[in-house]
Amino acid sequence: MGNDLRSLALYIHWPFCKSKCPYCDFNSHVRTSIDESIWEQAFTQELKRAYQITGSRRLESIFFGGGTPSLMSPSLVGHIIDIATTLWHPENDIEITLEANPTSIEIEKFKALSQAGVNRVSIGVQSFNTEDLRFLGRQHSADEAKKAIHIGQQYFDRVSFDLIYARPHQTIQTWQKELETALSFGTDHLSLYQLTIEQGTAFEHQYARQEFILPEENLATDLYQQTIDTLGINGLKIYEISNFARPGQESKHNLVYWTYQDYAGVGPGAHGRLTLENGNKIATRQFKAPETWLKQVEAGQGTTESVPLSLNDQAAEQLMMGLRLFRPFDLAQLPVAWNQAIDAEKLDILIQQGLIHQQGSCIDLTLPARLCLNEVLRYIAAPKP
Repeated sequence: MGNDLRSLALYIHWPFCKSKCPYCDFNSHVRTSIDESIWEQAFTQELKRAYQITGSRRLESIFFGGGTPSLMSPSLVGHIIDIATTLWHPENDIEITLEANPTSIEIEKFKALSQAGVNRVSIGVQSFNTEDLRFLGRQHSADEAKKAIHIGQQYFDRVSFDLIYARPHQTIQTWQKELETALSFGTDHLSLYQLTIEQGTAFEHQYARQEFILPEENLATDLYQQTIDTLGINGLKIYEISNFARPGQESKHNLVYWTYQDYAGVGPGAHGRLTLENGNKIATRQFKAPETWLKQVEAGQGTTESVPLSLNDQAAEQLMMGLRLFRPFDLAQLPVAWNQAIDAEKLDILIQQGLIHQQGSCIDLTLPARLCLNEVLRYIAAPKP
């Protein structure tokens, strides 16, 4: 296999969950029965169609997201891995991640999922507090979460898990205890997300009715700083707004997104960014509703909408993703002159305010700027030509 082949990451979306969590705005659906044989045929067909778009590539990573992909049978997961690694050229150290919930039914599949080819698992723990798990609509207990991490470490090379902070009634002390529990497993990667109220979720309506109150902004900021400090002292450095890892244990797949490399998305609602043979870049998006997606596949009509990305579009996306990483961003790597992507005067204002540091062509955001990254991006974006 020649190293001159362009690299590719592959995202597989499994859109089903046992129940919808009240904070979740992902493309997830609850169904009483699922015919996996139909889905196996559909994924096979769509993977082959994705290959027709990408051509021969080096496959760096596969990521099964959702929804709840740990509800898939290990045989279906293995089939998808086999198809993907036959179509493309898998790297020797390919990372194959599957998101899993820590219920007992799903934990029982860990051995078979490992045998199917999964070598990294991302477990949706969310909290080690049973009362908070109930509030978050999770179907597992704190004990099941701990068991899932231990069993995952037996069967997978790499184990990551998620926690949510800035929950109602949370304090610096209770969060510190939870962080220490998380660290006690010796895991090499953690994803920690602030609880936010997303549009269209059950929490949006409950929050509007004042059924619960979130911590004040200052406390949320303190909890974030506490997270960075506590994990950093214990060797897990922050490398992206919500992700912490020991050196070399960063998520390869997610780094593809944040460094704006190519990835193909297959499954209902999956997105992709692909560079074509002529050098043009396209954004792809698959139909969101599972039944619509299946009908399109079965009809042989394809499920992907493709939109060409102008150089200015690419520059805006590259900035948006790259500034999530906790390292300097080199403006010289943008596909356009940086002052076409950024308003130089507004950038200068943020530099004078101490929110952004600049050295040569590199800019680096301070923590306060990262905490309001979306606002910073909107502020410094160059006016549309």
